[in-house]
Amino acid sequence: MLKKQRSAFSALSGVGDSPHYPRIVVPPPGPKARKIIELDQKWASPSYIKEYPFVMAGGQGAMAEDADGNRYIDFMSGIAVSSTGYNHPEIVRAVQEAAGKFLHICGTDFYYEAMARLLEKLGTIAPMKEKCRVFLANSGTEAVEGAVKLARSHTKRSNIIAFEGAFHGRSYAAISLTASKVKYRADFGPLLPGVYHLPFDNPYRMEENAALESAERLFHSRVSPKEIAAVIMEPVQGEGGYVFPRPEFLKAWRKICDENGILLIFDEIQSGVGRTGKWWASEHFGIDPDVLLSAKGLGSGLPIAAIIAKESVMTWPRGSHGTTFGGNPVACASALKTLELIEDQYMDNASVMGEKILKGLLKLKERHPLIGDVRGIGLMIGLELVKNRKTKEPARQEMGRLEQEAFKRGLLLLGCGDSTIRIAPPLVLNSYDVDKGLEILDVCLSEMEK
Repeated sequence: MLKKQRSAFSALSGVGDSPHYPRIVVPPPGPKARKIIELDQKWASPSYIKEYPFVMAGGQGAMAEDADGNRYIDFMSGIAVSSTGYNHPEIVRAVQEAAGKFLHICGTDFYYEAMARLLEKLGTIAPMKEKCRVFLANSGTEAVEGAVKLARSHTKRSNIIAFEGAFHGRSYAAISLTASKVKYRADFGPLLPGVYHLPFDNPYRMEENAALESAERLFHSRVSPKEIAAVIMEPVQGEGGYVFPRPEFLKAWRKICDENGILLIFDEIQSGVGRTGKWWASEHFGIDPDVLLSAKGLGSGLPIAAIIAKESVMTWPRGSHGTTFGGNPVACASALKTLELIEDQYMDNASVMGEKILKGLLKLKERHPLIGDVRGIGLMIGLELVKNRKTKEPARQEMGRLEQEAFKRGLLLLGCGDSTIRIAPPLVLNSYDVDKGLEILDVCLSEMEK
């Protein structure tokens, strides 16, 4: 039965001989999509971004279908969330079975098996050598908030170091740490005090050790490292532009933290859960954090997040932190099945398909001067666009246009940073999806360069 379900899912995903996507049956947005957009625009908060007029109605694997029957290859998976793709039969079954038992009993106050099993699994796959403990939340920004509380509680210090280009969420501590775009922080002050931002190493745009020299100046002139509770960073920056630092940068910060009693927090909300071909992006660098944060792809689309910390660090007392909905039983069931599928199949697939995409993008770079840099690990890949390869001036308008051109042709993209297209598809992506997606990118770039 399971083999049949997997075969059916694979065929619908495009592994079969004649995949029925991408296809554009009506220029988007079509009439059904326009009605939904009009309704949304009448009532929605103006703070929503709405990158382009895609109206999701269904999907299978890495294929997303809109309200008018247009089908797209998804290269962004709802910002790296839909790790097992759309409508995976085993995820759907796990969610249905859990929902049929009970929808809620607060995990802060009571026990249930799915939560206990998920805590165990996350503690087991954590990159730290020491035994870990786990707190479950609803979202990445909640995990960040909790990590700040944990760091201050454990160290009895208040100051935090974060990095330029970082994105950690939109709640108060999270936006205080965020420094990717000013719109996330504008008019919301005063923000959390005691936050210091330093440059994040960017090999494409910075000289080696330039970022670390800023840390030396900070400790010399503004604050003692003995007053820092935590250093929080994305080992690979997400919203900041899919920036992969030099390994020496992370090693240096690990050393600084060890020498000064500072907690090193890795925000792997976008980079974790198998996306890079390992459970955690930090494993590629050989650096263990004291605290690791996970969300996004953890639940295959259901809201769940985790604070994973060394047992010696998770020392906050009973009742000092809690949640009503965090670790919801249905979300836990989805997360457990997600981790099982990623471990059995999709982590390896992320490595194989990621290498295929990287090779394809490097070939496109040879033909398209708009591409300044291609970088990535697994299925976390950045395609940085520039106006001029010598000056490396960001091609901001071109990034937005590439999103639109691809959308018209059946490929879903999403930008990040100043001018980077993030390639973060579902981990179920197959060779057809890769080849067709690269073909569409080639056509779009050629059209833009006319």
